[in-house]
Amino acid sequence: MGRGRVELKRIENKINRQVTFSKRRTGLLKKAYELSVLCDAEVALIIFSTRGKLYEFGSSGMTKTLERYQRCCFTPQNNSLERETQSWYQEVNKLKAKYETLQRTQRHLLGEDLGPLNVKELQNLEKQLEGALALARQRKTQIMIEQMEDLRKKERQLGDLNKQLKNKLEAEGQSLKTIQGFWSSGAAAENSNFPLHPSHANPMECGLHEPVLQIGYHHYVQAEGSSVPKSMADETNFINGWVI
Repeated sequence: MGRGRVELKRIENKINRQVTFSKRRTGLLKKAYELSVLCDAEVALIIFSTRGKLYEFGSSGMTKTLERYQRCCFTPQNNSLERETQSWYQEVNKLKAKYETLQRTQRHLLGEDLGPLNVKELQNLEKQLEGALALARQRKTQIMIEQMEDLRKKERQLGDLNKQLKNKLEAEGQSLKTIQGFWSSGAAAENSNFPLHPSHANPMECGLHEPVLQIGYHHYVQAEGSSVPKSMADETNFINGWVI
């Protein structure tokens, strides 16, 4: 004997209604799961009981399925705006996740928050630090070599400048010696044309015999046996004194 057809109407008995709801709810959730598995479909099921209790099933996640549903149900203009907003939202989430990853990596490189890391992660971190250290040393060596090359170049430039100044000083010294030779030969020629008096041969002895200029009367002593009168002798002495 087959089962009779059940009339679809509200069950008045509260207990029977609750039992029927529980059985059919379970069957419906099972059918939704089977449909998603057998047909590779994205299924979302939402059930609210008479008491307001929620029952749901989402094969790909309820939030993701609802967002897809909203994108498909909007008008083309709103759909385009929604897609742009969703794209920006996803981009922000990606950047936020990347920022958090970079911060975590930076803390690990600084030796912080190493507790959650396992042996393999610590080995990878050690390799990264060794590679970074090798690159830093290589860059430091390159900078030091460049600085040494610059210092050698400056040293060569200063050496060339020193040689130029030395040659210039030697040329000026040779010119000065030539001029001094000319002066010495000219002075020797003048001394040969105008010889010194024998009494002034030694200039340092000039002060030993100071010249005396006698002005006025000079007493004349008449020699014995002279026949010149005394008056003439006095007049002669007076004149000779002024002449001298």
